[in-house]
Amino acid sequence: MTEQDSASASDTGRRRRSSGTRPPSMADVAAVAGVSHQTVSRVLNQADAVRPETRDRVLAAIDQLGYRRNETARTLATRTSRLIGVITADFVLYGPATTLLSIQLAAAERGYMVSVATLTEFSAQRLRQAIDQFLSQGVAGIIISAPVVRIAEELERITVPVPSIAVASGWINPDSTIARIGVGQRVGVRQALEHLAATGCDEVAHFAGPPHWFDSEERAIQWNESMAELNLRFGGYDRGDWTAESGYVMAQRMLAGHLPEAIVIANDQMALGALRAFGEAGVRVGKDVRIVGYDDEAGTAFFYPSLTTVRQDFFRLGREAVQMLLAVIRGKAVGNILIPSELIVRDSA
Repeated sequence: MTEQDSASASDTGRRRRSSGTRPPSMADVAAVAGVSHQTVSRVLNQADAVRPETRDRVLAAIDQLGYRRNETARTLATRTSRLIGVITADFVLYGPATTLLSIQLAAAERGYMVSVATLTEFSAQRLRQAIDQFLSQGVAGIIISAPVVRIAEELERITVPVPSIAVASGWINPDSTIARIGVGQRVGVRQALEHLAATGCDEVAHFAGPPHWFDSEERAIQWNESMAELNLRFGGYDRGDWTAESGYVMAQRMLAGHLPEAIVIANDQMALGALRAFGEAGVRVGKDVRIVGYDDEAGTAFFYPSLTTVRQDFFRLGREAVQMLLAVIRGKAVGNILIPSELIVRDSA
């Protein structure tokens, strides 16, 4: 194509864009860039077999025309979808929020968009509604956050008609065929108790999370098992609801009775509430009582004192969840994955 031809094609593209008769098409992009329709398609699909200068010319034409791919039409034409559905828990909580962000970033890197349905309550009806919503959108697959027993039970009862995986740290049925990925909870709890024992503590309490949450139950089970294995004395047990307020209340109850040497607390927000209660009572955390949290959420290094906690790599969890789902979409067999947690030692213990 000569320079004059390219200018003419460019003018044609601009006239089409400004005429208001229809949005610019892939053919318009090809005409302006001076390439074939197939080359534009390869650039849009991020194929490697395009020369950099050609890619730059196509991208410049896309920008000039304001071209936007019609994903619905593309799905109908190719029988493939570039949309992933994600069903998540209320992402006010640090773990679900960070995992969702990671899923969105990882999906975008692979050329997929993400549609999100948030379950503000865990019920079979809400889960089915979210799945139906995604099926109507023509998703390629679904990532389902399943932090509680009720969601796991419902997933075992139904058939999801598109490729899907569950994000969960535990499950109700060891023989389940549902592909799952999560963070292993037990290693971190074991490391926390070993650390406390090595620093001279022999009496440890536990502030657990709410019942029927896999994370909460896995941590409590490992706390019980490791306490016995390490010959540590039982220092008390209580349950909260993941909030700082519940951690504050549990610490106040403890202050009215016996104060153990250390407490393993099932998440950082409850640990934050406990720090507040102990500080108000003049109890020196790190000396009079040692505290270990769980999650290593942003800012825990700046709690006072800085919080010893168990880190969960939620960004890795999101990335690997996308990789697993795309493998299932391609028809590959996948095994369940548990990403290890890790103790981060700071001043509180």
